[in-house]
Amino acid sequence: MKRHLLILVELAHEHHTCLEQAGFSVHAASSIAAWTAQKPRVDVQAVLTNGSIGLSANEISALPALEIICALGAGYENIDLMAAQARGIVVTHGPGTNDASVADHALTLLMAIARGIPQADAAVRRGEWKQARQPRPMVFGKKLGILGLGNIGMQIAQRGARGFEMHVAYHNRQPRNDTPYRYCASPVALAEWADFMVIATPGGGQTSHIVNAEVLEALGPNGFLINIARGSVVDTPALINALQRQRIAGAALDVVEGEPAVPPELARLTNVILTPHIAGRSPEAIAATVQLVIDNLSAHFLAEPLLTQVISGDNVT
Repeated sequence: MKRHLLILVELAHEHHTCLEQAGFSVHAASSIAAWTAQKPRVDVQAVLTNGSIGLSANEISALPALEIICALGAGYENIDLMAAQARGIVVTHGPGTNDASVADHALTLLMAIARGIPQADAAVRRGEWKQARQPRPMVFGKKLGILGLGNIGMQIAQRGARGFEMHVAYHNRQPRNDTPYRYCASPVALAEWADFMVIATPGGGQTSHIVNAEVLEALGPNGFLINIARGSVVDTPALINALQRQRIAGAALDVVEGEPAVPPELARLTNVILTPHIAGRSPEAIAATVQLVIDNLSAHFLAEPLLTQVISGDNVT
């Protein structure tokens, strides 16, 4: 018997096919409201979402046959775990599947904002060759601060230290005993120390706006902010103000609070680089993430142990 899977995330046709070949009847909708408005005649037993889209308590209640929620990627901050647990619904996610891709993108953004690559490219295309030849900071040997030294943060640290001989420091809720990197007791202390501050912490209530005006002030006029985590981690008005007043040197953001909407004040700035939440969207990472979803779904419906179940109270780092 085929199980009905509702997909709420953007997914290529080839991956829909992979899910169908794994034995699932695949449906897609932009939201639970859009799905229920169709008055479907099938009972959805599984939902594929992600941390940004999530699945609320009300949305869970709209799916009476739901048994399993799979988050595409590591994050699951907007899935109501308590509502799922109350119904006996299991939740899985995809840690480790896109870590390398996200770390690659973090370093790409870091180098691009440091050297002003998009700005120089645009200037050259406008015929402003001489105007674009402004000195830009080096990356080699600089101080790399990482907010959130989990799996992705560690890969960013390794790339910076081994590839560019950067000095690395980090801030977590607790220091790690398995790393040689310097520990800073607060985000402010990390920002004061760093030339480049990369955000690699999970989203959710515990990290909302922990990069605030005080942290940005500590980062200073020669410091750069890179965010490949969640837009909610950064106080957006404070960031816009810091960029407008050149209180920091620049920012490179793969995620924005309230995405896909981008504040016009942010989009107009020339000392910021924006990418559309694509750090984890390499072909290799997407294929691995989808395969893990298939493995978790298959395990659930065969009554076998899940590979990456989320337990209420967990936090991805």
